[in-house]
Amino acid sequence: MPRFIHILFAAALVLAPLPSLAAPCGNTGAGFAAWQRDFADEARREGVGSRGLQALARAQYATRTIAADRNQKSFRYSLEKFMQVRGANTIVAQGRKRKTRHPEFYAALERRFGVPAGILLALHGMETAFGGFMGDSPVVSAITTLAYDCRRADFFRPHAIAALKLVDQGTITGATLGARHGELGHTQFLPGNALTYGVDANGDGRVDFYDMSDALASTANFLRQKGWKPGRGYQPGEPNFAVIRQWNAASVYQQAIAIMAARIDG
Repeated sequence: MPRFIHILFAAALVLAPLPSLAAPCGNTGAGFAAWQRDFADEARREGVGSRGLQALARAQYATRTIAADRNQKSFRYSLEKFMQVRGANTIVAQGRKRKTRHPEFYAALERRFGVPAGILLALHGMETAFGGFMGDSPVVSAITTLAYDCRRADFFRPHAIAALKLVDQGTITGATLGARHGELGHTQFLPGNALTYGVDANGDGRVDFYDMSDALASTANFLRQKGWKPGRGYQPGEPNFAVIRQWNAASVYQQAIAIMAARIDG
């Protein structure tokens, strides 16, 4: 074979598209089991260990998660309607009582992370009614279902890997319950954020998002790492309002948190 043909053949090999390493997504539960097997290979390459892989193998396609993901109505409400539906007045009233009951706890968090009590209490109240309901869906099944579903697979795949790593670490198990979108704990951390920003606030040697101290310290750490500026405002147009956007992308949610936090801190 002439030398220039060798060169062209070699170039063609270099330029030829490589097969995708990502497991293919799907829009129904029919392909979930096959996806799990492919995703297990991806998870191994990402450093997931045996416990995480076992949790992945036991995960079930979460039909309630898919239904919830297709039916997110509240973020389309007006601000007034959103706050009414989410119980803003109750959150503010309970938030003030909690701040009064445990002033040093919230003051210590603000000294450490710069995030005031009102923001943490507003988020805590909005997400789980201060821990009253932290979800009824197995976290691993929910987040892997979303990683498989074609609608937002690219967004949820890193969170699915993170959830399996949290299982490896013993932070959660395959049976741990959370929200329909795989969020976990008192303030509903997505697994990737839990893995990155988790804080052991009570000093027991582990990060537990179902422990209020760990969860709120982790929340404050998330906000600080995302750019929260201690002592600066958090209303629309002020420096820290942009950081609230890092927690939730819905503008109505962001405005509600800012309003409730100001009322709690006021």
